[in-house]
Amino acid sequence: MDVLTPDQRRKCMSHIRAKNTKPELAVRRVAHALGYRFRVHRTDLPGKPDLVFPSRRKVIFVHGCFWHRHEGCKLASSPKSNLDYWVPKFERTTERDQSNIEKLSEKGWNSYVIWECEIRDVELLAKSIVTFLDS
Repeated sequence: MDVLTPDQRRKCMSHIRAKNTKPELAVRRVAHALGYRFRVHRTDLPGKPDLVFPSRRKVIFVHGCFWHRHEGCKLASSPKSNLDYWVPKFERTTERDQSNIEKLSEKGWNSYVIWECEIRDVELLAKSIVTFLDS
């Protein structure tokens, strides 16, 4: 059972950002420090990728483990209540993510997903960004 009233819950949920999140800013900081230049949130591309490298035709999505359901991750815990709401919401999110990646691929763009939990190890994050962008 939710301990907050519907109005309190709505206010809390309204503060969850869709862009410029801490994980996204961390990835942008690392990519910039590596010397890569990029655009952010291009609205003309499916899914509005978090980082866009136009000359390379590559994009990076930074996904939160909870919202985008990172399999096997402890951050992707499931709510215990209101499952009639949450399960379809998570399914729609994962389907939309996959659809956006497929649409980008059809347009000739390569996509890479960085999960929120992968950002903690900055050296590994930097290596994965270099590997993706230089391949």
